[in-house]
Amino acid sequence: MAEINHSKAHAILLAYPFQGHITPMINLAVNLASRGFTVTYIQLEFIHHTISTAHDRAGDVDVFVEARKSGLDIRYMTTSDGFSLEFDRKLNMSEYWEGMIRDFPVLVDELVGSITKSDASAGAFILVADTLYSWPAAIAKKHNLVHVSLWTEPATVFSIDYHLDLLREKGHLPYSGNGDNCINYIPGVKSISSKDLMSYIQAPDAVPVLMKIVGKAFEQVKNADFILCNTVQELEPECLSALNLMQPTYAIGPMNFFLDFTKTVVVEKSLWAESDCTHWLSSKPPASVLYISFGSIVQINKQDIVEIAHGLLLSQFNFIWILRTTDALPVGFQDDVKDRGLIIPWCNQNAVLSSPAVGGFLTHCGWNSVLESMWSDVPMICYPFYVDQPTNRKLVVDDWKIGIDLCDGGQTTREEVASKINILMREKSSTDLREEIKKVSKMSRNALETDGSSQRNFDQFVVDLRARLYARREDIGSNN
Repeated sequence: MAEINHSKAHAILLAYPFQGHITPMINLAVNLASRGFTVTYIQLEFIHHTISTAHDRAGDVDVFVEARKSGLDIRYMTTSDGFSLEFDRKLNMSEYWEGMIRDFPVLVDELVGSITKSDASAGAFILVADTLYSWPAAIAKKHNLVHVSLWTEPATVFSIDYHLDLLREKGHLPYSGNGDNCINYIPGVKSISSKDLMSYIQAPDAVPVLMKIVGKAFEQVKNADFILCNTVQELEPECLSALNLMQPTYAIGPMNFFLDFTKTVVVEKSLWAESDCTHWLSSKPPASVLYISFGSIVQINKQDIVEIAHGLLLSQFNFIWILRTTDALPVGFQDDVKDRGLIIPWCNQNAVLSSPAVGGFLTHCGWNSVLESMWSDVPMICYPFYVDQPTNRKLVVDDWKIGIDLCDGGQTTREEVASKINILMREKSSTDLREEIKKVSKMSRNALETDGSSQRNFDQFVVDLRARLYARREDIGSNN
């Protein structure tokens, strides 16, 4: 084992191009580098451009400059995804992802080959890629790399995706449309209704490319050497145990709070400029502010915005609402709430949720948002839209009991919005929620302590990874 330590192993990292995937991968890069690995982080050019623009940084400055000043060996490269910077990836989602499935792997293959040839001093190479990419296993095999798959969502969602063939066999894929169907046969997954499955399973034809992405990805992830999961062992123990029987799987979350080291290393991760809410929040009483955000991808329709706005008016509570454009708001709304409402395009969500003034979170149930809300003891109103969000809602509301539903999949009405805000924000009606969220928050924080489950799991992953690298190097040596 000593031989592999004399020449540093080199990890090549590539995140999926969404905020909720980029943040965990960047934190993983810093943590791997702090454990003595050389790290090359590959950023898509349009993501690099978006981050640089948001933070008024020069185009040739990378996000790991400060990390390198702290002595970490993190290299930063950009690569094209095959589309121009001007191409609208949201508007042309199907075209974009078809290209990412078909053409992007060729670009990555060439880049990985170039990196491995240029670093002759490396003892061995590792490819760490997001699980939702369908090609890392093939590239890792071609270049003789150890393949680590990073899953940025809950283990429950991973396990359901892992067993798509089982869903087909049992007649639940394609989805039958009966929300009362009880699915209780997926290893490690608690009984779940069809209506709580991910949107691409419930309606595979709505956005066909989504099911194609997931299907291909989970055919290939079974070839990964290791799986890292952005969850907490104590939150999903049965699911993680079942997964670990099939492949080495490590719960190392919540990754947004992964490193004490990151307190001294500044790494820009946000794709948008962040408004500072500190002064406004400091003027509000404890637990008096509802934070509202539907993430970086969800596009909420105009009528729902109107109903949420009227619900806020009826509730009379203070709020911060993340809204990219205010065009859909009712006429006069901003004047009506100017003393108790702050409407901004983006913010540092962790900073807002950790403020003593914030007492609740109206969320789309993106997994990063759920983890951040749990960390800060903030109970949730759940308003899921698509992909993994319906399943995350089930975990939050039904399993962990740290949130309540908004409309429960039905029509959004101002009366329902106001009612649920009042239930969540009034201390008497939310006592049970707040007791449960404190338990879950403690669980999450304990996981990242020195002897916590996530730290132990990451330590074990590093040990197992080095052993695999050593074995791989020995195999190469014996074949030469």
